[in-house]
Amino acid sequence: MADKPSRALVLYGDGLARFISPTQTHLHSFASRACCGFLALPHSPPSENEDARIIREFAELLDANEAYQNLDSKRVGEDKPEEKCAFPSLAERFMGMKAATVTDNLGLKSFGGILGFKVLQWDELCRESDSSAESPNLASELLKLLGFEDGKIIDSNDFDLVVVHVGAGEKMNGYKDVEFVNCLVGDLLHIAQSETDIGSRLHMSVIMSYGATLENDHLELPVSDSKPENNSEISLLFPRQSYTVQAGKPRENIRHYCPMLHAQYQKAVTRVDTVESFTLRDIIENSGNLIIPADRVLHEVAFKIWKAPKYGA
Repeated sequence: MADKPSRALVLYGDGLARFISPTQTHLHSFASRACCGFLALPHSPPSENEDARIIREFAELLDANEAYQNLDSKRVGEDKPEEKCAFPSLAERFMGMKAATVTDNLGLKSFGGILGFKVLQWDELCRESDSSAESPNLASELLKLLGFEDGKIIDSNDFDLVVVHVGAGEKMNGYKDVEFVNCLVGDLLHIAQSETDIGSRLHMSVIMSYGATLENDHLELPVSDSKPENNSEISLLFPRQSYTVQAGKPRENIRHYCPMLHAQYQKAVTRVDTVESFTLRDIIENSGNLIIPADRVLHEVAFKIWKAPKYGA
């Protein structure tokens, strides 16, 4: 944890993990200086469509699955004013945390508003950026939301947390989905690593998911789960990995393949592991964070920015 309150930026590439290639050098560079690991998800419900999956997995990241379950499914995809929800807002859950999300997805805009996010669209950030530039400096605009501007840290920041959602097929500034995230990460690293105090006060996470699972994913994209099979006596003695347990009891629904890839970095705060590329195999072999349930990651981020008394609280 930093010696002063930090602010957090989370870049979420929804369904983009499949498309990471060696050419995305900024993503790999970020992973090489970050602490990497996996976020485990539950299995998708039968016959779940893509719109529902997007919102459900976003809800998992925010530990808001209960709010998602309570939603009227017909209301989720409609662009309506924010409606009150019995589920507490982010500010109520995390010590007054002010949060924004940037997304063009209609369902996420509605759901984010219900949870207490200030919902922004990409075109709003583009309008605020320098129109004289060949391409809008979106990295600077995102950092301004957190109170980082011109190398300075402003105390009266608008938000403590900004969650950026980029879905498969989305295009921005001439770059498509994963390449846009790659370029954005490069711009953010350039700003944060310059001779300013921003790097030590910015907690940055990059999360890349696989999206809807495919037929052979359980064979091609597994994460470690070496519990002995076909031997009940040994199984009773074999320790469970912590991500498979909740409140001292086994989690009933957890997927052991297609996890979210997660890398987090804050200058002089987060430890560095030996991962060199933003890939499932490299993270399995060399990461320092291993696997946590996806619904725990927001609690960890909140702790890092002084908005939770302890991790997991």
